[in-house]
Amino acid sequence: MPKVSVIRTKPETVLEDYKKLLDTSEVKKHLPCNEELLLKLNLSWSLYYPACSTEPWQLEGVLKYLKENSYNNVQGVENKTVVTNVMKGVKGNKWGPVMEKYGCPFTRLDTAEWIDYKPKHDTPALDCIFPDRHRIPKMFIGKNVMHLPTLKTHGHTTMTGAMKNAFGGLITERRHHSHKMIHSILVDLLQVQKEIHPHLFAVMDGAVAGNGKGPRTMEPVETNLLLASDDQVAIDAVSARLMGFDPMQIPFIKMAHDKGLGCGDVAQIDMEGDDVTNVNLNFHTGKSPVIFFDQLFRKKMKFIEPLLFHTGLFQLCVFGSAFYHDVFWYNVVGKSRIKSFSKTSWGQLFDKY
Repeated sequence: MPKVSVIRTKPETVLEDYKKLLDTSEVKKHLPCNEELLLKLNLSWSLYYPACSTEPWQLEGVLKYLKENSYNNVQGVENKTVVTNVMKGVKGNKWGPVMEKYGCPFTRLDTAEWIDYKPKHDTPALDCIFPDRHRIPKMFIGKNVMHLPTLKTHGHTTMTGAMKNAFGGLITERRHHSHKMIHSILVDLLQVQKEIHPHLFAVMDGAVAGNGKGPRTMEPVETNLLLASDDQVAIDAVSARLMGFDPMQIPFIKMAHDKGLGCGDVAQIDMEGDDVTNVNLNFHTGKSPVIFFDQLFRKKMKFIEPLLFHTGLFQLCVFGSAFYHDVFWYNVVGKSRIKSFSKTSWGQLFDKY
């Protein structure tokens, strides 16, 4: 029976709570300490915004546990998109000092070697979006992976978690083309992961969760939850249920469940740790203007897509997204929310890093 561990946490005990979480989830059984391990970080925004990207206490909780349990071959990895800057994100989200403290090297996937990869199983969505060839980082092959997503909504996929986190590692910065088939793409990528990684694991931080127009322009909500599982589908299903969604109504979870890539039916999942049976965060998913127009032009006004997304005009889209998020929304709305967040216990913990 698939298992998802859920632990309640607070800023004063978060590192100890991560230890409890990883022990409860039996991570040492799922990830042998003598094998190479990649920590796939989650960079949704180069700028810091609560619940948006891997939190520094999440990274420290995991690295501290791994170091204390003889995981001596661990490195962090993350990729860029057309609107994110990896090293700016490492600095803004305060990952750098944490990785330095625990001797964890970091690799920018946009500077790593990428090779052609032909999946052993059918991946129809990948074949459709990338008909000529699909490329993956060479360093991924044969290594275990631990995903470090956060608990949040997403305008493209209702919610985002472990399965969506692979999106940032197994496709180049051209992955924006996948948005028109995003649910099927996530299922194909999980299939690829099961082919190239001996073991998979996910640790999700929900100390502060994101509600609304995710994955960036959300409302931060203190939810004080941590999740972990070796089943990528199950952890996403449980996090979806905690947010108030029906997991089996979310296409990528239902599709992955039906293909036998994991369990999306919460009734079939063994939830261990703290009792969260009655938790319903009543989250809702909204769409930022950037996601709204992306879906409009890719799915409804399809005649515009070749011109707008496959020519030099795409740079106008990149500029528009960057301007809206980094200049307009962040300064007009985001900073006031961050100011309010800074007064909370979690905000004060972030400021200490």
